[in-house]
Amino acid sequence: MLTQDTQQTFPGATIIRLLRWDKPAGRLILMIPALWAVFLAARGTPPAPLVGVIVLGSLATSAAGCVVNDLWDRDIDPQVERTKERPLASRALSIRTGIAIVIIALCCAGVLALYLNPLSFWLCVAAIPVIIFYPTAKRVFPIPQLVLSIAWGFAVLISWSAALGSLEFDTWLLWGATVFWTLGFDTVYAMSDKEDDRRIGINSSALFFGQFAPEAVGIFFFGTAFLLAWLGIDMQLHFSFWLAFVAAVVGWIWHYSQLRNADLPKPVYGQIFRQNVWIGFGLLAGMIGGLIFNI
Repeated sequence: MLTQDTQQTFPGATIIRLLRWDKPAGRLILMIPALWAVFLAARGTPPAPLVGVIVLGSLATSAAGCVVNDLWDRDIDPQVERTKERPLASRALSIRTGIAIVIIALCCAGVLALYLNPLSFWLCVAAIPVIIFYPTAKRVFPIPQLVLSIAWGFAVLISWSAALGSLEFDTWLLWGATVFWTLGFDTVYAMSDKEDDRRIGINSSALFFGQFAPEAVGIFFFGTAFLLAWLGIDMQLHFSFWLAFVAAVVGWIWHYSQLRNADLPKPVYGQIFRQNVWIGFGLLAGMIGGLIFNI
């Protein structure tokens, strides 16, 4: 672990922690629905520059979202075991620095958005208020993970419209699948913090569903699978997609079975979250293969 002296000597390391680039799972899991959308909309062969814009845009947007979250929660995070060492919570970085980084990240995202068509650009603009005010949802809304899921859903709408110039029925199937999937894995993430959240007095889906949180996660993953299956049928995706789909469903069933264990160690919640990154990339590979290879 970096010492305070090391962080002062190399402030870049602290900024990397602020952006969560030292924990790539959370950055990749936002990128996945965006890549799902751009490859599906382009029927497997999107222009390489567009894919690059989508990847860089998701990184910039995710960075802005992380810092905004930490700015809003700088007085809450020190009270939570998992987040007490975050740079703004520990005062390793100032509020002014955090705001400057948010502005830089949003400017980078804005420059990338100029590459997109008008529909995609304005969807990017519409996503900004959701990103900025999502962290306040836990103070006033009983299921703040739903707000995050809607923010995640913008990745689908922006990327699909960027590839195709419009939104289709299949776009909304993928959007719904993304919302359900995000509700599932982020409720799992929230389950590791529920005791701290209850003590502090903030909301989460894990607290809202209480003892039925594992069942709620199971329903969310079922909704994801149902809508992805509908999408696969409607787009006539071929065998490789269904192979990846079955693997994903098996993974989600396994996660549900683990969550039903009342004595589940806290690190397992993080493992389930990270495993969903691999599930997401597996589905991406299946989608690409299901579009390109008629096998």
